[in-house]
Amino acid sequence: MRTAIITDSNSGVTAQEARRLGVWVVPMPIIVDSRTRFEGVDLFPEEFYRLLVQGHSVSTSQPAPGDLTGLWDRVLAEGWDEIVYIPMSSGLSSSCQTAAVLAAAYGGRVQVADNHQISVPQKNAVRDAAALAAAGLPAAEIRRRLEEAGGDSLIYIGVDTLEYLKRGGRITPAAAAVGSLLHIKPLLTIRGEKLDIFAKVRGVRRCKERLLEAMAASAAEYRRRGVPIRVDASGTFTDPAEEREWLDLAARTFPGEEIGYDPLTLSVGAHTGPGAFAMGISRRIEP
Repeated sequence: MRTAIITDSNSGVTAQEARRLGVWVVPMPIIVDSRTRFEGVDLFPEEFYRLLVQGHSVSTSQPAPGDLTGLWDRVLAEGWDEIVYIPMSSGLSSSCQTAAVLAAAYGGRVQVADNHQISVPQKNAVRDAAALAAAGLPAAEIRRRLEEAGGDSLIYIGVDTLEYLKRGGRITPAAAAVGSLLHIKPLLTIRGEKLDIFAKVRGVRRCKERLLEAMAASAAEYRRRGVPIRVDASGTFTDPAEEREWLDLAARTFPGEEIGYDPLTLSVGAHTGPGAFAMGISRRIEP
């Protein structure tokens, strides 16, 4: 049984990484000034954040049904028996529900895993799914194991400015004005199906400290429960020096841990803007 793994670009899996892992990536549409662009195809982080800062109208969308089923059909026609499709969390977009409806026409050959992930934890789920497929597990079992582990992942995100949360309707203009005046920085969390405010702290430095404290506590709790985890740093930095500084802070918080770094994907970056800093925990799924 040959099982193919497909994800969307909300996972942050690049074309180069997809080739290395032997998976496929559906590029997510980004609407810029009424024009549809595609993440990782004709729109990349540097231009994306420049457009955000310049005040262009930017919004995210979901893949066209025909684009999604077209890729599924092509992969099956290439001789793959089954597909596991890993989209972004159903709690953050309707693209997962749309995929599940489309998959119903494939008689079980396409399994849509709603494991409530996005960005770095979603990428780690893709890596684990590829390893499970290589080990010979069928698509339905891979989906079951991904969804079973889905609740044991989280992301903490600190933002440099409230502007983009205001634009996306996550906070009111009045709250953004007061927060900016008092230098209040929200610490966000994505866990399961929701993007929520975890804490409000004054100043970027204290926000980073609070994030690292929360990460250390969460990691300790997972390990106390015996959950095997990965710990990763992330962000929407446009300055490589700021990226290195954040990775160094993360590494000092977790001495001896192999800390990876991946940029936050554009669907998250649309709400945080540039300069966001993040860390995530993902449950490791063993073949």
